[in-house]
Amino acid sequence: MEQFTKFVGMDVHKATIAVSVAERGGEVRYLGEIANTAEAITKLVRQLKKGEAELSFCYEAGPCGYGLHRQLTELGWDCQVVAPSLIPKKAGDRVKTDRRDSEMLARLHRAGELTAVWVPDDAQEGLRDLTRAREDMKHLQRQAKQRLSAFLLRYGKCYTGKSNWTQAHFRWLETVKFAQLTQQIVFQEYIDTVLALTKRVAGLDDQLALAAGESVFWPMIEALMALRGVNLLTAVTIVAEIGDLRRFASAPQLMAYLGLVPSEHSSGASKSRGGITKTGNSHLRRVLVEAAWTYRHPARKTAVLQRRAERTPEAVQEIAWAAQKRLCGRYKHMEAKGKLKVQACTAVARELAGFIWAVGQAMPQPAVNQ
Repeated sequence: MEQFTKFVGMDVHKATIAVSVAERGGEVRYLGEIANTAEAITKLVRQLKKGEAELSFCYEAGPCGYGLHRQLTELGWDCQVVAPSLIPKKAGDRVKTDRRDSEMLARLHRAGELTAVWVPDDAQEGLRDLTRAREDMKHLQRQAKQRLSAFLLRYGKCYTGKSNWTQAHFRWLETVKFAQLTQQIVFQEYIDTVLALTKRVAGLDDQLALAAGESVFWPMIEALMALRGVNLLTAVTIVAEIGDLRRFASAPQLMAYLGLVPSEHSSGASKSRGGITKTGNSHLRRVLVEAAWTYRHPARKTAVLQRRAERTPEAVQEIAWAAQKRLCGRYKHMEAKGKLKVQACTAVARELAGFIWAVGQAMPQPAVNQ
């Protein structure tokens, strides 16, 4: 940070940006609001760089995305997108305005007290949007199924087969009749909604497979799929949400980033640990916990896993088999101690993150254009 002479804090909104500047050794100055457009940003940079000043910008991560970061870096300036939850704040400060936020960002940026988030490149952001869209659509599908099930339950119409949402279940739904015409219409609308969302989820799954196969990240995705419980969707989510696994110096750093490490409140001789912190990337934490459930069963190289592993380097195959032996034994040991299944699977997910980190170190990272 020593090479910079001006630290620019920006409070970014949909239409406007509040701008403040903290000069090295000087006061924090509020410059006012500018329009949130590329032209206004370019004009701001020209004004600030007068006198051969070295500029460093920062703004909070939020719904406006990374367009501002990409524009400033293309202009040749340093820009950090900071994590809002890690910004130091005074407990008694109850006044919040755009001006105060921009001044605070500039001051903390100059002091080096802000934590920057990882900014994905265009290719990784595209994959991430695809996986998150699929997750959103799956959530809507579950809601639609719950509403249909609740509607049937209100009128005592319960399916007696083995599993819901199978072909046999849908055939049974075709035979259900209601006394009132309006009820029959509502019932049919619920069914059509479920079918439409199911079709959309399937379409996104097909697009995900196509995009992953054509991506420069395919070797890494294929390597991650050698791990038990990591299917195509999970592997693409890992690559899209994390990016370069080698940006973490150690496996514990990755575990902490995912919020899978125990929380702690210790003071003096007293040490107290609680549940996992649940900080960081919730999308990735969810898919890892889901993958961890497959390690409840004994370690075994199934035909599917063996075919996946054969397409990966020898080092990755060794890591995948070591992960099976370690994690299956870990789950069995915790179950014998009387731990709840959800607790055991969460602990397995934490260690699975460590093996994912090891796979990332064993594979070369593709070169992509930012």
